[in-house]
Amino acid sequence: MTDVLDTRRPTRLPAAFNRLAWSNLAAQSAEQIALAAAPIVAVLLLHADAGATGALQTAVTLPFLLFAIPAGLLADRMSRRTLMVVAEAVRALALTGILLLLVTGGLTLWWMALLGFASVCGTVAYSVAAPALVPALVGQSDLAAANSRIELARTIAFAGGPALGGALVGWIGGASAFGIAAALSLAAVLLLARIAEPIRYAPPKRHPWQELKDGAAFVACHPLLRPVFVTQLIFGTASFALMGVFIPYGVGHLQLSAVGIGLTLAMYGVGMIVGALLATRAMRRLPFGVVVALGPVSGFAASLLMVATIYLPVGALAGLSFFVMGAGPILWVISTTTLRQAVTPAHLLGRVSAINILSYGARPLGSAIAALVGGTFGAEPCLYVAAAGFALQALVILASPVVALRRQPDMMAQAAA
Repeated sequence: MTDVLDTRRPTRLPAAFNRLAWSNLAAQSAEQIALAAAPIVAVLLLHADAGATGALQTAVTLPFLLFAIPAGLLADRMSRRTLMVVAEAVRALALTGILLLLVTGGLTLWWMALLGFASVCGTVAYSVAAPALVPALVGQSDLAAANSRIELARTIAFAGGPALGGALVGWIGGASAFGIAAALSLAAVLLLARIAEPIRYAPPKRHPWQELKDGAAFVACHPLLRPVFVTQLIFGTASFALMGVFIPYGVGHLQLSAVGIGLTLAMYGVGMIVGALLATRAMRRLPFGVVVALGPVSGFAASLLMVATIYLPVGALAGLSFFVMGAGPILWVISTTTLRQAVTPAHLLGRVSAINILSYGARPLGSAIAALVGGTFGAEPCLYVAAAGFALQALVILASPVVALRRQPDMMAQAAA
């Protein structure tokens, strides 16, 4: 086993992984189009008020908290490809159900919430199983390139999906948006069905609670994964605290129009795409730990740029802040996913991936901080609170042994072999 990855050879990923990557692009696009179309249809067609749209948003975020861990357990007990096929089929059926109800005039907010909930349950299972499947399809030296391609697809869907979903509803109608989303989801199912997943050793099944404890204990006790999880938890809280006050802050303090707000927020997606495109090159030329640290440090820098707009109220400076916040942290996602895949035993990958997804539960906490601090003291103090959070998450990772890694760790499966 070599200690140094060969960074000179071109990256040629296997056909099975390429099918997974295309499936991921289709699935992520379906998700983003549907998520954008749902509240617009709820307001314009079903006449939902703020309370109803808030309840709808709650329904489509609950699965991340309720089902991430059970999905991780399933991903370690059964074929990950099969789990992803079933999960994506559930999403396709849910989206088709919304489409049929729209066409027949039977759609209600209750049906929208129920089918949206079912659709996101599919999203959660797919998102948990996909990172666990990647190491079975590519070699150790190609993990970073594979994760970069997966994240590039996600960022393209994240950047373009909402705009496409909104445009489809506005130009053609809600049925077209959900029809295209359902078709993309079905395409993801067909691509997944053609992947030949290598047979893996299945350890003896034990009580589900004990298996869940094993996954949590592995992350909590691992010197590399524990600070990564804590950093991600704090980052999610701080970023949503900032996002929660930006629109009123942008309108009131920065004097941005609706178009200006949209363009400023779009810089986040632009930054993600640029970061994903540069990720493989960065991970080949820089020490692995440095690439990991770039995300949290960039997040802190972005928060300082946003604080600077308090004293220099220029929309372009806020746009630069969102660009940096998108470009740096996408390197974090790619590098820490690679790290997680490398240091986790194959039989635990599903549960460890689920714990990572569970960290998304910090988002409501960040939104609550924005509501409390922003509502009580104003947007500017909330920007300072968010910056303090970004500083804390950068300190956590910089004080950890992760930043000392010179190269990507060897994969556990290979080490065992």
